[in-house]
Amino acid sequence: MKRVLRRYRSLPIRSRLALLVAAAVAFAVAAVSVTCWFIVQGKLYDQADGDLKDMARRPGTVQALLQRCTQTPQKNTQDGLGRNDYVQAIKTEGAPCVDPNSPGTVKVTSSDKGVIDGAKSNVIYFRTGADTDGNAVRVLTLYLGVDQNDSQGVALQLAVPLKGTQSTLNELALILLLVSGVGVLGAGAAGLAVARAGLRPVDKLTEAVEQVARTEDLNIRIPVEEDAEDEVARLSRSFNSMTTSLANSRELQQQLIADAGHELRTPLTSLRTNIELLTRSEETGRPIPEADRKALLASVKAQMTELAALIGDLQELSRSEGQRGERVQVVSLEDTVEAALRRARLRGPELTINASLEPWYTRAEPAALERAVVNILDNAVKFSPAAGTVEVQLSDGVLTVRDHGPGIPADELPHVFDRFWRSPSARALPGSGLGLSIVARTVEQAGGQVTLGHADGGGTIATVRLPGAPTPPPEAPAAVR
Repeated sequence: MKRVLRRYRSLPIRSRLALLVAAAVAFAVAAVSVTCWFIVQGKLYDQADGDLKDMARRPGTVQALLQRCTQTPQKNTQDGLGRNDYVQAIKTEGAPCVDPNSPGTVKVTSSDKGVIDGAKSNVIYFRTGADTDGNAVRVLTLYLGVDQNDSQGVALQLAVPLKGTQSTLNELALILLLVSGVGVLGAGAAGLAVARAGLRPVDKLTEAVEQVARTEDLNIRIPVEEDAEDEVARLSRSFNSMTTSLANSRELQQQLIADAGHELRTPLTSLRTNIELLTRSEETGRPIPEADRKALLASVKAQMTELAALIGDLQELSRSEGQRGERVQVVSLEDTVEAALRRARLRGPELTINASLEPWYTRAEPAALERAVVNILDNAVKFSPAAGTVEVQLSDGVLTVRDHGPGIPADELPHVFDRFWRSPSARALPGSGLGLSIVARTVEQAGGQVTLGHADGGGTIATVRLPGAPTPPPEAPAAVR
């Protein structure tokens, strides 16, 4: 059985569907055929039983037979019985008394004698039996009464041959068998055709998946009817959505690599030039003036810092969603902004940074959220005029950072959160163009929104809205030992 199941499971789906349909139809046809055969058999036997009852009701049949069985047997052709009809009388003991016109003698069974033993008038018993030659017959046994000569019970037995009935049933069984076979074969063919038609979209999907695996072409799409809502259509739409997402992800990845290569080229070229100048000075023995040497070393240090910041930004952008989700927790936005403010004041010591912060808790990754706030403050510090002022406010989950710098042109506002995008006026300043992109991504992952716009009176205002989270319970104090 296990081997059969393994063989079945190894078959293609269309073959399994065809087998299941054929098996179901075969079971249904077999049940109908057997039921039909037994119904027809019952009807034919009822007809034979009706003929036997009519024979028993014919005038003179019973009286003539009793006269022969109690007196000297003689032929009697006035009872109207056919030559193929069996007529005989049985008693509790002794051999049956057979009508001379009967074609043979019906074998008597204990059930037949039981009719006599029952001693009830008008008791009729039907059965299927055989004569002494082995021919099948349908038998009626009718209790008549008591013989006056020997005081034994007497019963009348009438029988008709079943040769014609059995021939009809055999022919019917053959016809049903042929019809069932044709039905099963037709059902198997129909099941195979239906399976092929139903699985044609699956075949297309399989071919598409194999082609994607072979060619790595993510632009392949499976055509799906707009109003189709079956499982195959849903699977096809899911596949198309998956390949679209993968294609977009690959495109973004390639764009990120191209942009990163372009951004890395500039600091690396400058760094290589400065190092070559320092190396050539050492090799030729021509010392560089001290002021120029300090400027070169400062430039090398600045380029190294820019490279480290760019690499850190790229690492942040390359982290997967799962890595972020594992570190998400309830964070105090007030504490995060205060930590970012301390770093911003170090980078702009000549600036005045005014802060008004209210408590607020949100769900986010602490390090990523602090980095996003630091990036916003860095932009404000970078574009603020000397001895300028930066205003920071946190109220009801809304963080605003305003500077009094030159502001952002209206045509550049739609691009400020794009990766590696930098305003033409800011390309001479340090930075990778990834800071605001990281801000937007971090805030969106926390379920918030970030916008950048013009401030009243000049400058730029950055607004971050973050959803609230339940205040975490205070930590239990450490036990004193």
